[in-house]
Amino acid sequence: MFNKILIANRGEIAVRVARTAREMGIKTVAVYSELDRDALHVRVADEAFALGGSTPQESYLNTEKILEILELSDADALHPGYGFFSENAEFARSISNTGVTFIGPPPEAIEIMGDKISSRIAAQKAGVEGVPGTTTVVTDYEEVIDFGQTHGWPVAIKAAYGGGGRGMRVVRSKEEAKDALESAMRESEKAFGRSECYLERYLTWPRHIEMQIFADDHENALWIGERDCSCQRRHQKLIEEAPAPNFPDDVREKMGEAAVRVAKACGYKNAGTVEFLYQDNNFYFLEMNTRLQVEHPVTELITGLDLVEWQILVASGQRLPLTQHEIQRRGSSIEVRVNAEDPSGGRFLPSPGTITKFIRPDGPYTRTDTGYESGDTVSQFYDNLVAKVVVWAETRDKAINKMVRVLKETEIEGISTTIPAHLTLLQHPEFRNIEYSTKWVETRAGLESLQAQTPASVETSEALTRTKVLAEVNGKRVEVNLYLPENDRLLASQSSSKTRERARGSTLHSHHAPVGGGSGQITVPMQGTVVKVLVDTGQDVEVGQSLLVLEAMKMENAILSEKSGVVKEVRVKAGDTVGTGDTVVVIE
Repeated sequence: MFNKILIANRGEIAVRVARTAREMGIKTVAVYSELDRDALHVRVADEAFALGGSTPQESYLNTEKILEILELSDADALHPGYGFFSENAEFARSISNTGVTFIGPPPEAIEIMGDKISSRIAAQKAGVEGVPGTTTVVTDYEEVIDFGQTHGWPVAIKAAYGGGGRGMRVVRSKEEAKDALESAMRESEKAFGRSECYLERYLTWPRHIEMQIFADDHENALWIGERDCSCQRRHQKLIEEAPAPNFPDDVREKMGEAAVRVAKACGYKNAGTVEFLYQDNNFYFLEMNTRLQVEHPVTELITGLDLVEWQILVASGQRLPLTQHEIQRRGSSIEVRVNAEDPSGGRFLPSPGTITKFIRPDGPYTRTDTGYESGDTVSQFYDNLVAKVVVWAETRDKAINKMVRVLKETEIEGISTTIPAHLTLLQHPEFRNIEYSTKWVETRAGLESLQAQTPASVETSEALTRTKVLAEVNGKRVEVNLYLPENDRLLASQSSSKTRERARGSTLHSHHAPVGGGSGQITVPMQGTVVKVLVDTGQDVEVGQSLLVLEAMKMENAILSEKSGVVKEVRVKAGDTVGTGDTVVVIE
């Protein structure tokens, strides 16, 4: 068994892995960027080392720095979590070459399945058919047009080395092809370090159902159970549940067996998820995620298993703890992803900022996985997942009722969150009656009627005389408690990176200024980085025309004109960082 695991990730998944490792008697090492110096995943680990930088490319995607810390920490294993380097074969190989165990599949399996194109080929060889699509990288928008005219519109452009909806664009006509491909490639590059994309036919009303599989080094492979992840917006999941409702047992068995065949076809080891689209009682291979999934807790709650523990056991060379016939599933579990987004009007605009108040829900069979506490800051540079709230009950109806109760008890202030959207979806008759698809949230769920959230202020907490100050010694994070007079204590607190006490005394404000408002002063609704400016001074524009592309929380957002007229002034250029409410374009 391992002595020390370096967790090459951040947020709730880093906290999740650290907690299981601690229960197994294994020490953990956290890594952190400049912005995450006092993040929760750093505080729960036994040791922590600075990566430097703020953006993912400067920090969590810095292979050289991670390898350096791996040596300094004497860790004998590395867990990649999900996102970042979790599906990067070159990174996995670089870890293995140091003699440290990579807690995940072998690099060869990642190369086959982490690449969505080669995974389609492997699935076909295993006798598992996928949605009609390409098996080569698309390099020119004319290929998108040709595919659409051959297979019909709409067409999905998807990141070959990605997941979670990042780098995916739906193209509904040939006029959209060029901009969609450029945007998909940019977003894929920033999220996964690779820009390659491929094409796929976009089904009309499918459900997204995925199968959790596991394989060990002793030729054992099994499927644990399926999850329904159909409730999505921007192709990113909002609600996940296990088991999939109204899903025939014979289809479940066939899908599970198909998922195992796909895993065996590439010599897979450790945890993986084979994703399918399900429509008209047929399922189609979509892709394989060569890592632990964000939604793994719902599988854990219906099986009573700790999948992170299984990952660690398998990586250490042990056999799978159970056989296929010993896997038991009971009840119903639902997970919602609470994201830092404002869902008002159904827009889901990113809402980075400081969480001034966070009260987690409680009660029987209720679980919250998070990387944040009151006073922590959700940065524009990282994924916007704040917490995963998960419940279990004997039936699906009871699980829905429990989740509604739990979300109404959850208090998060200082940022906007998706909780109002979750409550709307969970209580919608079509969700109760399982009449949804991957397109339901954005077409029929009624989220356009959601009103903007109005955060409240938080009372100032009583000052303390003991102050924790952070320092770094040879790049290693250490904490020192200082006992100071009140004035000195406040000065020390303000000079450190710890913001929790100050944040509790701050006044909350809305993070979403209106876009334009018809005045001609076009402002941005969130802080972010300008990716592309689409207009020039003197150009005529119409209402609803895209003026620029703004990236926030690894998502690209089009800033639209709310007034027809002539561009009088463009105040930003590509690469500029802007704040909430900043004026970027003036139209008269």
